[in-house]
Amino acid sequence: MEKTLSHVLVTPYSVTKSRTGGVVSRLLLQSDLELVGAQMLTPDEAFVRELAESVRKQDQLTLSTGQELLANFIEKNLGPTDGRRHRSLLLVFRGEDPCRKLTEVCGALFHEAQDTDNFSGDTIRDTYADIIPDPKDQTKIFYFEPAVLTPRHQKMADYNMEIFYRHFKDSENIVHNMVYTDPSKVEKTLVILKPDNWNYASGKPGTIIDMFSRTGLRIIGIKVFNFSLNQALEFYGPVEEALVEKLAPMFGKKAKTVLEKEFNFTLSPKTDEGLSETFGKDFAREEFCKIVEFMSGLRPDTCPPEEADKPGPVKCMVLVYEGENAVQKIRDVLGPTDPLKAPVGTVRREFGSDIMVNTAHASDSTESYQRESKIVKANENTLFSIIGEYLRGKN
Repeated sequence: MEKTLSHVLVTPYSVTKSRTGGVVSRLLLQSDLELVGAQMLTPDEAFVRELAESVRKQDQLTLSTGQELLANFIEKNLGPTDGRRHRSLLLVFRGEDPCRKLTEVCGALFHEAQDTDNFSGDTIRDTYADIIPDPKDQTKIFYFEPAVLTPRHQKMADYNMEIFYRHFKDSENIVHNMVYTDPSKVEKTLVILKPDNWNYASGKPGTIIDMFSRTGLRIIGIKVFNFSLNQALEFYGPVEEALVEKLAPMFGKKAKTVLEKEFNFTLSPKTDEGLSETFGKDFAREEFCKIVEFMSGLRPDTCPPEEADKPGPVKCMVLVYEGENAVQKIRDVLGPTDPLKAPVGTVRREFGSDIMVNTAHASDSTESYQRESKIVKANENTLFSIIGEYLRGKN
């Protein structure tokens, strides 16, 4: 079966209530689809009108009684309020029959019975959506929040992709929709969910996002990202010499111990120093190469020069958080570099394996954020180039 694209749009209310992580977890864990892109959107009225009309067209194609309710919801809740735009999260998936699979994970709008005990929590909408009939007239809806929007068939998925592409292909990845009383207190910080989160279908990326949500910070940028070799080298460049300085004497002493035991001979202080300068430094630089390979999927000593600027084969997710004291709040939840030394309840204690495979990175200062965000091009997103290429292939 052909692999196609479909999407899930997380509603402004779900984003604001920090339900993003839970939604992402369900989608990654309960389907075999590949998440190819994510972007935070701030829709305007023109987009909202067009998306609502697309939902009404879907109603005509599927004869679903809930689509008019969805269309009205989009018109009232996705667009700006008093001129201020709201955040919605677009998640795009690739795979076989993605519309059916995403619809199953997202769940139905209506249950056969609206009794509380009828909701099992199996789907995203079971857990996060609300639909409350008017107590005075059960045929009318008093309150409706669907949590997520997803097309039920491929024709509408492709049609919606055209709408997204037309309205957002040139948009910045980092959104600016909040006015703060004292902007001087507001920081941005960068988080990278590392490749060990994406080795197999897992809800771990969403769970980590959920853990960061307890900081009260706002996600203002998100994207799927593959480091190139040169980007990884630049990103971790400041670590290399510090790593060599720290590890070379340690590995030199270990080599001395092994040699003395093997040959039953005590080495001189000069030889000890020489081992640190030679073997110790070489081994430390090998550890640095392993970090680069882990993050990009490419080794500096084997990657052809013409491939060094191309995206590597392993996936990360880049997130930008905003709020007061953002850098420290995120690092408190992340935990120290060594997962074995991280406090209980931190991301690295829960999901990290060792100093290198420690599940996530976070900027350690606002200066680091400025440097790192430029390297990973946090304000640029490849999602709409993926959508554009897909749509061109359909024509």
